Amino acid sequence: MESHYMQGLDWVILGIYFAVLIAIGVWASTKRKKEGSLFLAEHSLRWHHIGFSMWGTNVGPSMLIASASAGFTTGIVSGNYAWYAFVFIALLAFVFAPRYLGANISTLPEFMGLRFGQSTRNILAWYTIVTVIISWLALTLFAGGVLIRQVFDIPMWMSALVLVIISAFFTMLGGLKAVAYTNVYQMILLIVVSLVLVIVGLDRVGGIQALVDKVPSDYWVMFKPNTDEAFPWLPILLGYPVMGVWFWCTDQSMVQPVLAAKDLREGQLGTNFTGWLKILDVALYIVPGIICFALFGDTLKNPDEAYLTMVENLFPVGMVGLVFAVLTACLVSTIGSALNALSTVFTMDVYVKNFKPGAPQWEINLVGRIVVVIGAVLAIAMTVAIDAIKGLNLFNVFQSVLGFIAPPMAAVFLLGIFWKRCTTRAANFALTVGTVFCLTVGILYLWPPAWLSIAWPHFMMLSFYLFVILVVSMVVISLTDGDKTQYEIPAPVKEERSRLAVALWIALAVVMIGLYVFFN
Repeated sequence: MESHYMQGLDWVILGIYFAVLIAIGVWASTKRKKEGSLFLAEHSLRWHHIGFSMWGTNVGPSMLIASASAGFTTGIVSGNYAWYAFVFIALLAFVFAPRYLGANISTLPEFMGLRFGQSTRNILAWYTIVTVIISWLALTLFAGGVLIRQVFDIPMWMSALVLVIISAFFTMLGGLKAVAYTNVYQMILLIVVSLVLVIVGLDRVGGIQALVDKVPSDYWVMFKPNTDEAFPWLPILLGYPVMGVWFWCTDQSMVQPVLAAKDLREGQLGTNFTGWLKILDVALYIVPGIICFALFGDTLKNPDEAYLTMVENLFPVGMVGLVFAVLTACLVSTIGSALNALSTVFTMDVYVKNFKPGAPQWEINLVGRIVVVIGAVLAIAMTVAIDAIKGLNLFNVFQSVLGFIAPPMAAVFLLGIFWKRCTTRAANFALTVGTVFCLTVGILYLWPPAWLSIAWPHFMMLSFYLFVILVVSMVVISLTDGDKTQYEIPAPVKEERSRLAVALWIALAVVMIGLYVFFN
């Protein structure tokens, strides 16, 4: 494999990274009880495992590339997607997590099954499986494959295959425990390397004040006026909560580390740690793009190349290998978490619930491992298929489509928890008819036909409108529904609230409000 980015020492560094990664994965798998479940790490995860795992699942190489690109073109405003998230991570910590842990569930479809019955659990299980395969696996592999193909000049199928083999290895060997332990190592490495890139870049620019002077003043503003096409403040304020509830509170891949928490206190401390880590997104991912604008703004034509331009021009031989180790780490972390979530949902919600209710643990683990292999093969096939379609920025298109998936999930979970009168028929309507409606609107938004002349609202505002329509529909259906069957969710965990967790969440809220005031 030839690469104009990588030299001999870089390959050595990359090899050392993989050796350490595999050693940690093998060690973590030995900590798992021989006949214990692969899926929830025997409820042994501590706060640092949870925090790094949630952050690691969230951080893909596409996010690194896209964040630097956004920093290059618009400054820190896209950081709203990182900083605003703390509100919904707190919602997970204090509203959803106590109920999830109180119900002693393995999956979120199982939780909704307790609330609305088996029909809702089945719908949500397949809904989750399709979402994980498309959004978490195929899209992450596609984005990572593009990056690896660019660096190492190998075909897309080979890039996807290498990434899946590494990720599946940990998932099959040690389940969530191996994924969580390796995530800690990988995310610490990510922080160190990204921080070095920022420090070296700032030094090249001439310091923080020199950077401020060399870029437009509005690069340091978090709230843009409503006339701004890309980041108007009102659609972000109203629309992001819909995606935030779906992503941080109801998505199996994101929430699974919390389901595996040792207890509620560790879960709340772990989610708090994720909130603090999200602050770093702006400093470590967006600021490099701003530095790139200050250094190479006159010569760089494609903003998407901002991150790699910084790496190629500022890092010596050896550090470049470390950067690509970090980019690989992001991929392995996200794909590993997604494979584990896919395996958990199919095995527990489809196989055990519908086909083999009394299956022994060894059989459940075997089915879980088989599902990992099948999911990996499907993801590779979809990645190659996506790559074969020319003429579209498919990654951006798919990311937009995911925004239209959020309203049904957010509506069902919020009404399911906060409104006792919400019925099964209303929930199933939102998950089936509501999803078709939202995706249809999404397709018309992305590929408007010639006969449709609509002045579409901002993408985020559209997501908010769809959410409101679904909530109103669910309320009307529930109030007119003849089926009054009541399902009771088990009570939230009765543990005494941790003073440390509450204090840290208050501290995080104060810091976040301070940051928003400072950057406005």
